[in-house]
Parts: sequence; structure tokens; C-alpha cells
Amino acid sequence: MDLAYMAALPKQEFIERRTTLFERLGDNFAAIIFSASEQTRSNDTAYPFRQDSYFWYLTGFNEPDSVLVLTRQNGQNQTALFLRPNDPEMETWNGRRLGVENAPATLNVDYAFSIETLKDELPALLANVEQIYHLQDLREHNDTLMLALLPPSAKLTNLRPHLDEMRLFKSPNEIRLMQQAGQISALGHIRAMRETRPNRFEYEIESEILHEFNRFGARYPSYNSIVAGGENACILHYTENDQPLKDGDLVLIDAGCEFAMYAGDITRTFPVNGKFSQPQREIYEIVLAAQKRALELLVVGNNIQQANDEVVRIKVEGLVRLGILQGDVDELIANNAHREFYMHGLGHWLGLDVHDVGSYSNATENGDRNSKKRDRTLEVGMVLTVEPGLYISPKSNVPEQYKGIGVRIEDNILITEYGNKNLTCAVPKEIEDIERLMAER
Repeated sequence: MDLAYMAALPKQEFIERRTTLFERLGDNFAAIIFSASEQTRSNDTAYPFRQDSYFWYLTGFNEPDSVLVLTRQNGQNQTALFLRPNDPEMETWNGRRLGVENAPATLNVDYAFSIETLKDELPALLANVEQIYHLQDLREHNDTLMLALLPPSAKLTNLRPHLDEMRLFKSPNEIRLMQQAGQISALGHIRAMRETRPNRFEYEIESEILHEFNRFGARYPSYNSIVAGGENACILHYTENDQPLKDGDLVLIDAGCEFAMYAGDITRTFPVNGKFSQPQREIYEIVLAAQKRALELLVVGNNIQQANDEVVRIKVEGLVRLGILQGDVDELIANNAHREFYMHGLGHWLGLDVHDVGSYSNATENGDRNSKKRDRTLEVGMVLTVEPGLYISPKSNVPEQYKGIGVRIEDNILITEYGNKNLTCAVPKEIEDIERLMAER
């Protein structure tokens, strides 16, 4: 299916982002943003190139070895781009380049230079500025280069908090792309449910998911897919995906596509044979109830911590009911007894990165960069995942029928003025709906 007409942002969006950044940073400054570089896979072969998200956010330019320089002096904005020059021989081997001559008109920048002249041209662009902004602690090579080129009179400041705050709030055009990423990711999970059966290997189901992503214009996953059968689901970042799926086990699939640079991120857990056993059903229903309650709470004015506190209570009450935990619910919560079975957070920001940027804490916004709280007030335009889970290790001291069961249910939501919008609700998660879909095989 050709979705190319949807797979791009208008050029004006990148211009507006740069304009917003100019206004945020004040006057008499330079901001320097490096692109990603190609990464060696082995010997002389490279991994598929994926542009740095910050660089893409401000340029929409998908070539390696480039540098964006924004300067503002006396209220005058100037945008310069360093990039690879045209090279017919290299382009024959490795693909087309935009080239210096085409860059200003194509990317709406004021000036373009060959990347080979960076060390010669950059000092002139930085002359007389008081403040230089740079994405610190992102890549060591870039940090070293910035220190070498820094004028003695300029102060080096981290650009990341400014861009992180901008990226946290999605524009209508970004939301359009993220809706599509969510929908394509959902189609991959639906295909997985239809194609799963005992004795197929985890990697076979992974291939079904990737096939569906590709069919709808999402060439790559947004992260390494997890297809975890049985007790493998109790390994949070399991990616080996090399085991056969066993009759009577659950399979946990955490997979999302990347569409036009924006990530989807869905998890579903379902029975390999299409029917939940009673113990599986009991654990699953606890997680589902927790997720539904979280979805009710994650709205404008609330925060992730509030929702997670409710999720923890629902889980502890459920685990006590099943005899997996023993004791008073309040005391168990106070002692973090649930951490043996629920050891991660409720969710994370989503956008150009699957674990997207932006502060989770109101304290961080007020200057406390060390705050670990997730109490930031939710606002319109934020996008986040909601992914409660329970993981009962085979080694846990629990009733035998629950050992080795891992369940996670994850959706992607957009915070709106009317509540939240679930971008990934196309994938079934009610037990009856899952069993019905799998019966259609």
C-alpha cells in the first residue's frame, strides 16, 4: 500500500521549529546540532542509516555527516548547514547526495557549506557570540570537537533541555504521523495473533510482524521486537526470539513500527493455542484492570505517578487475592513487595524516539535536574505509552500454577483537551476478543 503521501512533514514545519528555537534561546548565541553518522555493522558493511532525532527535528534532512548551525545576533537569525558535497563516484556506489548547491532551496537554509570545511568556516560563524548551545553528552566525538572549536569568550550550554521541551508537545502534523505509526503497529500485532500456533518459532512470528509493517510503508521497527513465549516473557528486554512456541504457553509480543521517523510501541500477551488457561486468565485480568484504570486517569491535569499508584494498588490487591502475595495491602505497597513482579514504570513519552525526550517531573521543570519523580502535569499534545505488566518468575515462591507467566498490555495515547485518545486500540486486548480473533485462523 502506497502511503508515501502521508510519510512526510511539510517543509514549513521545520522552519517553524527553528523559529521557535531561535525565540527560546534569546539573542547573541549559536546553536550547533550534529547529524548521525553511519555505523559499521562488520568489516566494510554498515547498519541501515537512521538520522539523529534532534537533527531531523530541525531539518528533515536524512543524510549522515552533516551539521546545522543556528546563529542569532542583534535579533537577526541565520541558518547554515554543513553537508557532504556531490561526488559522482561515491554516489554511484552509495546513493545520491543532496549537495551543497541544492541545500539552501531544498531545506530552506540561508547558507550551505561542504562538511569538509567545517573546521575552517565554523569559527567565523561563532565569532562574537556569547553563548553556544550544543547537545551535550550525546556523542563523545561531538563534545570533543565543540570544546576544540569553542571561542575563549563564549559559554557552552546544553541545548537538550530546550529541544526536549519542544519535542514533548506534538504538532497536528506529528500527531497525524503518530496515528499512522500506531495503526500500522496494530496491524502487525493482529497478524501475529492470526499466525501464532504451537511449534512455530518466535522469530517466525517476528517475521510476520515485520512483513505487515513493510506492507504499509513502515520499513523498520522502532526498536528490536520482543516475541517471548512462556517464561521468556519474564525477561523484560528479551530479544533472542529463537525458541519454539509451546502449546499451553502465553506469548508476549512487544513491537512497534517506525513510520516517517515516528515510533509506535504496542505490547499484547495472548495464548499460543488461542485459549487462556484459568491461571493465565487470572493474571491477565489483573493487568488489564490496571491498564483500564490508568487510561481513565491519564488526562489533562493528572500525572503518570498518580496513575501508577492506582495501578500498583490494583495489582497488589489482585496478587493477594490469588495468594501470590500475603499480608496487608497497604503494608505490602509501602514495602514495595510488588517490585518482584512489576519492576518497571507505567509508561514513557513517545515520538521520534520510542523512549522519547522530555521531563517527567515538575521539579525538573523548576530546575531540579536530579528529580526522579514522574509527577509532571499532563498537557494537551503529549503522547505516551501505558504498559502495566506482571512477571511471575519460575523461581518465585508462589503457587505453582502461576510460575513462568508474564503479561504486559501496552497502548499509545495522545493527551487531548477531552481526555486521551488511544492510538493503538485496533489491537484486541479483551480476553474474549483475542480468543475470537485467534479462532479465525
